[in-house]
Amino acid sequence: MKKFAILLLALLLALPLAGCQKGQPDHSINVYNWGEYIDESIFDDFEAETGIHVNYKTFASNEMLYSAIKGGGNSYDVIIPSDYMVARMGEEGLLMELDYSKIPNAENIDERYLHPAYDTEQKYSLPYMWGTMGVLYNKTMVDEPVTSWKILWNEKYKDKIFMYNSERDTIAITLRMLGYSMNSKDDAELNAARDALIAQKDLVLAYCGDEVKDKMIANEGAMTIAWSGDAFYCIDENPDLAYAIPEEGSNLWFDSLVIPKTSQHKAEAEKFIDFMCRPDIAKMNAEYIGYSTANEAGRELLDDEIKNDPLRYPDLSTLKN
Repeated sequence: MKKFAILLLALLLALPLAGCQKGQPDHSINVYNWGEYIDESIFDDFEAETGIHVNYKTFASNEMLYSAIKGGGNSYDVIIPSDYMVARMGEEGLLMELDYSKIPNAENIDERYLHPAYDTEQKYSLPYMWGTMGVLYNKTMVDEPVTSWKILWNEKYKDKIFMYNSERDTIAITLRMLGYSMNSKDDAELNAARDALIAQKDLVLAYCGDEVKDKMIANEGAMTIAWSGDAFYCIDENPDLAYAIPEEGSNLWFDSLVIPKTSQHKAEAEKFIDFMCRPDIAKMNAEYIGYSTANEAGRELLDDEIKNDPLRYPDLSTLKN
């Protein structure tokens, strides 16, 4: 009886303490995203409002993400793949269908970005960020107009050219330079792109990932291919840099919020997606990472010089190639 009384007293004393731990999370979700692609302070805001803790991990390529999900050994709840990977994962049954009754803030997504070719029924994904791919260059080192992808093959810039360590992007821009579709499946055209990239190799200083941003900011190279959001981040840090979309055409890409089939916390994941679609959070996130938000209500909260920038937010109806 004495032991029981002591135990009961200990439990009673613990109750007020448990009540005081309001800020402690009672559950969590696992988010898998590109590096430097979210304002991580948002996680604290989300946890404060919902009690849901965010465990965060990053990947370097869509293929790395695909391998992690396809392997089934990881239990991620929210992932952010690019357009073509959303299509592939959806076709392979790796994604859950979204319950939009649990994501009311989805109404803030610009309708121009809904029902895309990679998810026509909007079953699995909500657009997160979007943009273009072009050439980021240093105006003090490049003394000619940047109008063509061919400048990346100009021997004048030998050992001053960076390229992404990404087979999809490098092959895509090379196909466009040669006048072919970025999505070509023609053996002769793909072989021509391969040969052009091999010929370019002696001109390339390095094949990089996210570190190319620091290298361009530090004036270590004259040019690189770049996603628009990364380019604008670099330009903010170094005004000698500029961004151009070559006339041959480029890639208009979208990254999306999705829930993998292996998620153990679908309800919490939908709360997170809904939170990310809130206008104030979308604005905060877009300002931090420099990419173009698909959230129209969030975009309207941005400074005029950003939301009206034709390179950051080009009019899709006027884009060619």
